[in-house]
Amino acid sequence: MFRLVTCFMVLLLAACNSVSAAGTPTAANARTYVYNCDKEYSFTVRVDANIAWLFLPDQTLQLTQGRSASGARYADNSTIFWTKGEQALLNHGGDEHRNCLNDKRAAVWQHAKLNGVDFRAVGNEPGWQMEISNKNHIMLLSDYGQSKYIFKNASIQSSATERKTVYAATNNTDSLRVTLVGERCQDTMADEQYETSVVIELNGRELRGCGKPLH
Repeated sequence: MFRLVTCFMVLLLAACNSVSAAGTPTAANARTYVYNCDKEYSFTVRVDANIAWLFLPDQTLQLTQGRSASGARYADNSTIFWTKGEQALLNHGGDEHRNCLNDKRAAVWQHAKLNGVDFRAVGNEPGWQMEISNKNHIMLLSDYGQSKYIFKNASIQSSATERKTVYAATNNTDSLRVTLVGERCQDTMADEQYETSVVIELNGRELRGCGKPLH
């Protein structure tokens, strides 16, 4: 709880720091996966070209792709990571982790985090998603991804006592106001709970949802 409150207080000032983990690639063609394996073992993988970054519970590894009769195989002197479709197998430190399946929902959030996004939010009816990066750069996808809006250099007003941050921005054609409040927020359609409620006002239209800091 203390970490969540601390991170939100930082967000009130200018969002949590945006740094790509371990210098991993942030290219548009990079792909991110979150694998859940047998015995409750989980890890994140970031793949770009012939390199795979593995974020394991105890360390981060960079593996190079090699030959494989099926799927894709990445390895170094002590670790082998093999993947095909949404499935994977990991052999690391003498332990083999089998039946690893990609959690697509979790992977979306990890992908944004590794891209340097500070804060991410989602909402429903119609579906939308928003990302805040570089402290005050806002990207909003609305209407199930059919409409994209970019706002740069948003102004920020915050209240520590109310645990609230308000972003306001305009571009050549649109106006945006985003209000973040540090309180529990339930996404009923996804059955997930977040730590921040979000209200977006886009050209007089209101969107409501939930989000969380990623750093």
